[in-house]
Amino acid sequence: MLIQPIIKNLFENGPASTAPEAPTGTGSTSFADQLQSKIGEVNNLQNQADKAMQHSSAGGIDGIPETMIKLEEANMGLLMVAKVRDKALQAYQQVMQMQF
Repeated sequence: MLIQPIIKNLFENGPASTAPEAPTGTGSTSFADQLQSKIGEVNNLQNQADKAMQHSSAGGIDGIPETMIKLEEANMGLLMVAKVRDKALQAYQQVMQMQF
Protein backbone atom coordinates (compact mmCIF):
# COMPACT_ATOMS: atom_id res chain seq x y z
CA MET A 1 0.00 0.00 0.00
CA LEU A 2 1.41 3.36 -0.98
CA ILE A 3 1.38 5.99 1.73
CA GLN A 4 2.18 9.01 -0.45
CA PRO A 5 -1.29 9.26 -2.13
CA ILE A 6 -2.97 9.01 1.29
CA ILE A 7 -0.83 11.80 2.72
CA LYS A 8 -1.50 13.93 -0.34
CA ASN A 9 -5.27 13.46 0.04
CA LEU A 10 -5.14 14.34 3.73
CA PHE A 11 -3.39 17.63 3.08
CA GLU A 12 -5.48 18.59 0.05
CA ASN A 13 -8.71 18.40 2.05
CA GLY A 14 -7.47 20.40 5.05
CA PRO A 15 -8.18 24.12 5.33
CA ALA A 16 -5.20 26.26 4.25
CA SER A 17 -2.76 23.42 4.82
CA THR A 18 0.12 22.25 2.72
CA ALA A 19 1.84 18.94 2.39
CA PRO A 20 5.18 18.67 4.16
CA GLU A 21 8.15 19.31 1.92
CA ALA A 22 11.25 17.23 1.67
CA PRO A 23 14.11 18.47 3.84
CA THR A 24 16.44 18.81 0.85
CA GLY A 25 13.95 20.67 -1.36
CA THR A 26 14.47 24.18 -2.60
CA GLY A 27 11.50 25.41 -0.56
CA SER A 28 12.72 24.05 2.77
CA THR A 29 13.35 26.46 5.60
CA SER A 30 15.72 26.13 8.49
CA PHE A 31 14.67 25.49 12.04
CA ALA A 32 15.81 28.98 13.02
CA ASP A 33 13.63 30.57 10.32
CA GLN A 34 10.59 28.57 11.38
CA LEU A 35 11.20 29.38 15.03
CA GLN A 36 11.56 33.07 14.27
CA SER A 37 8.32 32.97 12.29
CA LYS A 38 6.41 31.29 15.10
CA ILE A 39 7.80 33.70 17.69
CA GLY A 40 6.57 36.53 15.48
CA GLU A 41 3.11 34.96 15.37
CA VAL A 42 3.06 34.62 19.16
CA ASN A 43 4.13 38.26 19.44
CA ASN A 44 1.21 39.25 17.20
CA LEU A 45 -1.16 37.24 19.40
CA GLN A 46 0.19 39.04 22.48
CA ASN A 47 -0.29 42.43 20.81
CA GLN A 48 -3.84 41.54 19.77
CA ALA A 49 -4.63 40.44 23.33
CA ASP A 50 -3.29 43.73 24.70
CA LYS A 51 -5.39 45.73 22.25
CA ALA A 52 -8.45 43.64 23.10
CA MET A 53 -7.91 44.30 26.83
CA GLN A 54 -7.62 48.04 26.23
CA HIS A 55 -10.68 48.04 23.99
CA SER A 56 -12.68 45.96 26.46
CA SER A 57 -11.81 48.18 29.40
CA ALA A 58 -12.79 51.29 27.44
CA GLY A 59 -15.90 49.77 25.85
CA GLY A 60 -17.45 48.07 28.84
CA ILE A 61 -18.78 44.56 29.37
CA ASP A 62 -19.60 43.66 25.73
CA GLY A 63 -16.05 42.66 24.79
CA ILE A 64 -15.14 40.47 27.77
CA PRO A 65 -15.70 37.04 26.13
CA GLU A 66 -13.74 38.03 23.04
CA THR A 67 -11.00 39.49 25.20
CA MET A 68 -10.73 36.29 27.23
CA ILE A 69 -10.45 34.24 24.04
CA LYS A 70 -7.65 36.49 22.75
CA LEU A 71 -5.86 36.24 26.10
CA GLU A 72 -6.08 32.44 26.09
CA GLU A 73 -4.78 32.24 22.51
CA ALA A 74 -1.83 34.42 23.47
CA ASN A 75 -1.21 32.37 26.61
CA MET A 76 -1.27 29.08 24.70
CA GLY A 77 1.15 30.45 22.12
CA LEU A 78 3.52 31.63 24.83
CA LEU A 79 3.38 28.26 26.57
CA MET A 80 4.17 26.51 23.29
CA VAL A 81 7.20 28.72 22.67
CA ALA A 82 8.39 28.04 26.21
CA LYS A 83 8.05 24.28 25.63
CA VAL A 84 10.06 24.48 22.41
CA ARG A 85 12.73 26.51 24.22
CA ASP A 86 12.90 23.96 27.03
CA LYS A 87 13.21 21.06 24.59
CA ALA A 88 15.92 22.84 22.60
CA LEU A 89 17.85 23.59 25.79
CA GLN A 90 17.48 19.99 26.92
CA ALA A 91 18.78 18.73 23.55
CA TYR A 92 21.72 21.16 23.74
CA GLN A 93 22.61 19.94 27.24
CA GLN A 94 22.48 16.33 26.09
CA VAL A 95 24.80 17.08 23.16
CA MET A 96 27.22 18.87 25.48
CA GLN A 97 27.32 15.82 27.78
CA MET A 98 28.32 13.50 24.95
CA GLN A 99 31.89 12.29 24.94
CA PHE A 100 33.66 11.74 21.64
